[in-house]
Amino acid sequence: MTYADAIRFLYDLQLFGLKFGLENTFKLAALAGHPHERLRFIHVAGTNGKGSTCAMLESIYRAAGLKVGLFTSPHLVSFRERIEVNRQLISEADVVRLVSEMREFMRPMSADHHPTFFEVVAVMALRYFEEQRCDLVIWETGMGGRLDATNIVTPLASVITNIQFDHQQWLGDTHARIAAEKAGIIKPGVPVITATDEPDALGVITATANERRAPLTLVRPDDAHSALLESVALPLLGEHQKLNAATALATVGVVQTVFPLTEPPIREGLRTVRWPGRLQQVKAPSGQLFLLDGAHNLGGVETLRAALEQHFPGRQPALILGILGDKDWQPMCQTLSPLAERILLVPVKSDRTAAPADLLPLCVRAHPRAQVLALGSLAEAMAEARRDPFVLVAGSLYLVGEALELLHLSPADGHNERALNEWSAGPKH
Repeated sequence: MTYADAIRFLYDLQLFGLKFGLENTFKLAALAGHPHERLRFIHVAGTNGKGSTCAMLESIYRAAGLKVGLFTSPHLVSFRERIEVNRQLISEADVVRLVSEMREFMRPMSADHHPTFFEVVAVMALRYFEEQRCDLVIWETGMGGRLDATNIVTPLASVITNIQFDHQQWLGDTHARIAAEKAGIIKPGVPVITATDEPDALGVITATANERRAPLTLVRPDDAHSALLESVALPLLGEHQKLNAATALATVGVVQTVFPLTEPPIREGLRTVRWPGRLQQVKAPSGQLFLLDGAHNLGGVETLRAALEQHFPGRQPALILGILGDKDWQPMCQTLSPLAERILLVPVKSDRTAAPADLLPLCVRAHPRAQVLALGSLAEAMAEARRDPFVLVAGSLYLVGEALELLHLSPADGHNERALNEWSAGPKH
């Protein structure tokens, strides 16, 4: 098996769709030797900010000298981004070896009970982190929490960053229902940390924590302005990142009995954290400034709007916008359009993309004075925007990944690995 073969095998697992439940993951993990039982985890869920919070936790513990595994999704360009140890991507050779193992484990499984892509990748990650003898794994949920494949672990702490609207077709159409799914990661007696401030959602999280006798730590907006955070220059833009940092710090405090940390590595970890595609600034050789942000739901674009007003006051970018059709694209267009001088609408490279022609009338209504164009691709839009001094690419992490490739910042070695981010509700026929 070559690396290209391994990627094709993983891609073909999409035929088995998106399924919720833990049975397959437990079964695969058992065949792999129960690696999760010999690892220590911080399990992170939430609608927005969970990736950034994971990146901060990883950076802090790595600065303290620990060997830290990081499991996140989706990837921006390369599948290997999903599984890292001390921020080193898993090697192509290890991907090939682990995929070969998983394939053998799955041979006797029937099509009706066949593991999905995410289930297989979660167990691959567990196997790899155990092989690497990680001291700690920062373990991000895929979607939801209660029935997410990552939920087979018993962590040192469970983190729920916030509850906002996203994936309503799977997780529920109220904050309380979404919170019930996210709160499914809370384990009996295991501390839980949350920055959720939406009342209905917080009520569900609090009730779940009480029922499971899980000590609950609430992160408040004021915590984002602690003396420590005010004295550290976070490299990630936006006030929301200070709240994510406060959530990470609260988690470090809760886990202090297992991994005691002093202030210097905490400061160093925050000061040097990296998390591409989230308000990422890229200066082109021409001097053109690109701002890449993967905000892909209403809460995310509202945070993006606030960050633009804070860090780029009075500057109106050319907005390159592409959104998946299963997102709340109408209010997303209404929120972002007024910020732009002109708007270039593009398809996301996904079967689930919203058509630029459908976005166009919404953007025109939201900002009648702006030039609004529907274009055929991101590459076409970037060529159209070549004379714009400030360009914002937003609406989807998939789109940001493509932008990173076009800007020659994250090559994928010729493999179309972004397509691995695709999923569907159930088996495809």
